[in-house]
Amino acid sequence: MRLILLRHGETLWNMESRLQGHANSCLSPKGINQAMAIKERIQLLSPSRIITSDLGRTVQTAEIVGHPEAVREPLLRELNMGEWTGRRKSELIKNYEEKYKNWRSGTYTPPKGENWFDFCDRIGSSLREWVYKEDNDLLAVVHSGVIRAACKVFLNLSPEFLLPATPGTITILNFDFQSNKSPKLEAYNISAHIPDENVAD
Repeated sequence: MRLILLRHGETLWNMESRLQGHANSCLSPKGINQAMAIKERIQLLSPSRIITSDLGRTVQTAEIVGHPEAVREPLLRELNMGEWTGRRKSELIKNYEEKYKNWRSGTYTPPKGENWFDFCDRIGSSLREWVYKEDNDLLAVVHSGVIRAACKVFLNLSPEFLLPATPGTITILNFDFQSNKSPKLEAYNISAHIPDENVAD
């Protein structure tokens, strides 16, 4: 069984390197093109179940790749970034370089933000429920942080060892329900384009 994690296309805030968290920004023209470009790969994988975060940027992406019927799952929202929501990456690095570095590794939480470990618990709880419900491939249209959290929960890969998932890319975890082994990482950050490691969450 495959868990196919698709990051939403680039948004207007992504273009400005602003952190989004639970806030929302529409897809940019480039983001729409990214979603259209990955559509064929999604069709080839032909998942039988489709879910999405309930935030607009993921819902819009799910619609573009051909799944307006995707079930909206609020628990798959991006990490709540608290008072850092809407802040530019360059500004945070300039003023809070060490805190930003620690936030990226999961050891710092911005004021009023969501703790990384609580976030992983939320994502893990939701994805496990969906993954183990049926032995059929599942597409989840989500956020970069959700993908990193899934890699931590299922593969024990810490965020500092992973580049952010580029908008419009897929990551695949392959589960074997006949064994007690952890799932295998089948693909990471795959798209029709070269991954861009500098794009904000």
